[in-house]
Amino acid sequence: MKKIPVRELRTKLEPELTENFNIREVSQILSGKSMSQELHRHDHYFILVLSKGKGVHEIDFKEYKICDNSVFILRPGQVHKLTLRAGSIGYLLQFNNSFYSYKEKTSAQLLRFAVSRNFCPAAAPAIKRLFNILDTISREFSEKKEGYKEIIKAELSVFFIELMRQRTNNSKPEGPLYDQQKIDELLELLDNHITNYKHVSKYAELMKLTIYQLNALTKASLGKTCSELIDEHIILESKRNLLAASDQVGQIAYLLGYEDASYFIRFFKKHTGYTPGAFREKFI
Repeated sequence: MKKIPVRELRTKLEPELTENFNIREVSQILSGKSMSQELHRHDHYFILVLSKGKGVHEIDFKEYKICDNSVFILRPGQVHKLTLRAGSIGYLLQFNNSFYSYKEKTSAQLLRFAVSRNFCPAAAPAIKRLFNILDTISREFSEKKEGYKEIIKAELSVFFIELMRQRTNNSKPEGPLYDQQKIDELLELLDNHITNYKHVSKYAELMKLTIYQLNALTKASLGKTCSELIDEHIILESKRNLLAASDQVGQIAYLLGYEDASYFIRFFKKHTGYTPGAFREKFI
């Protein structure tokens, strides 16, 4: 069964951090040429920070026009397609949880907040501060002096704090910090487990909340019940597979955890107005 291509965090030249972390300058990646990537996923976090850029970045079927002073952040498993013009300037940062650990509470909170939005436009002064941090990370990664990994992790935390400040300055408060942290945790769980778990009770259990508490949280923060969020994620994952893979609808239904393809077809049509086959034909 064909699935959406998954790109792993791997290089040939970096010995110790090959599987966990990498940072590269965009100009080196492009080498004077424009770049166009087909739809794919990553098994790691993907952060693109641009002081200068043109192109289009499609993330989970939402299209963003690339502009100067912008930050794009993808969680593992998200689907994206990137077209970046020659002459773009910035950094591409990639790492996984084994490097910037979720076991550390502060790191987990910072990372969840950072990845809760895929696109973060920034003012020029903020981009300059982010670039100062990334310059340090790049230098430490290149030189690999004693303790460089710990310095990189510390600088990553500063990077996420700077993003948090920028977002807070440019937007209205979205609710108490605890509520936002729990919503971010829920969205991460949905990303990771939607093909296996489709009931509110399971997510409440994973988050150590009652079903009532979880529904009250999502209703107050997002105006939706947890069940509605689950349905939205099922539809998103369905669209990812329908547009990025050539499998039969029955195979995709099975991949998403449905043994009854006819039920999946009815569910998809109810939420989108299209059968899976008609959706693929219209939007591919």
